[in-house]
Amino acid sequence: MTLQTITLGGGCFWCTEAVFDRVRGITDVESGYTNGHTINPTYEQICEGDTGHAEVVRLTFDADEISLEEILEIFFHTHDPTTLNRQGNDVGTQYRSGIYYGNPEHGEIASAMIRQMSQDKLFGAPITTEVKPLQNYSAAEAYHQDYFAKHPNAGYCAFVVGPKVEKFRKTFAKYLKG
Repeated sequence: MTLQTITLGGGCFWCTEAVFDRVRGITDVESGYTNGHTINPTYEQICEGDTGHAEVVRLTFDADEISLEEILEIFFHTHDPTTLNRQGNDVGTQYRSGIYYGNPEHGEIASAMIRQMSQDKLFGAPITTEVKPLQNYSAAEAYHQDYFAKHPNAGYCAFVVGPKVEKFRKTFAKYLKG
């Protein structure tokens, strides 16, 4: 087992976490905040929009079972990487699309994928996903962890997270955990 980590921002972390909880080879998913200037911000501070943090999920994955490229393929196709600081009705810098890495090779892989997708005009609009070294990461509050699993029928989960998970299941069935 070769464990590695990558941190991804794809809008609301409840959505991103719910998708990656179901991906084979992902051994841990933690919702959190990164790349802002406040130390250990609260959810309320993040929502005010002036901490500079993005809502993210930190993924630990077994590189012997799933590659970073496969993870990023899922990431790019389960959120909109072309909208700056927005995912659907969620608007603000905390909802930006981002790939945050500790391993510089991961940053190179992500940047190369974005260049190729841009060249291929895969999304029909410019990709706004930022690729930056991971800085000032902190875990989100306990009540945000496994939120969709604990509250599948809550309004936002039923109408936003649930359909995103279903799209993942249909599009990426080969990556579902057994």
